[in-house]
Amino acid sequence: MSKGRLITFEGTEGCGKSTQVRLLTERLKSLGHRVRNLREPGGTPIGEEIRHTLKHSHNNAAMTAEAELLLMNASRAQLVREIIRPALAEGEIIICDRFYDSTTAYQGFGRELDLAHVKAVIDFAVGETKPDLTLFLHVPAEVSAERLRSRQATMPFVRDRIEESDQKFFERVAHGFGVIAAQEPQRVKFINGNQQLDVVCARIWEQVEQVLPRVGRW
Repeated sequence: MSKGRLITFEGTEGCGKSTQVRLLTERLKSLGHRVRNLREPGGTPIGEEIRHTLKHSHNNAAMTAEAELLLMNASRAQLVREIIRPALAEGEIIICDRFYDSTTAYQGFGRELDLAHVKAVIDFAVGETKPDLTLFLHVPAEVSAERLRSRQATMPFVRDRIEESDQKFFERVAHGFGVIAAQEPQRVKFINGNQQLDVVCARIWEQVEQVLPRVGRW
């Protein structure tokens, strides 16, 4: 059985990841691939409890950047070992909404933690489990902010501690993603998310089809 593929989506708030994850999943399934969707933090029962603590709990206001980093990677370590590695061994395609690049961007650049320490924690959490392809959806800061405001206004309100961060934080996060994309151009593919939906889909597919396993491809 051929090894599966790990495809991750990254980007700032409101970049359109969720929509593109759904559309890519539908396309891959229509071609006969076995596809599994995951999200970070979360994806396992333990991870979902950590997600609530990180993002939604009413008791998380005093959380330090260091605690945030460690909790993110505790969830990730569980996800890698409980779900991702077994699924890849079975030949599944995993599409993960955020993975360790988000930690580098949000906790490293955004929270301004030491990048060497961030990398060491990530490496301990994931080991040799790395994405085959990372799709970085980029939108301008003003578009990201407007989409975030629109989402908060139109959906039932669920508090998200990270979304409560100030604009300077999100500017640092966006810069961090840009640095990551520049450092690893073979893995991280820049996608302009500020285009028509079908255009973004087409650009994503151009990258995805290059890493697909042959079995069930067409």
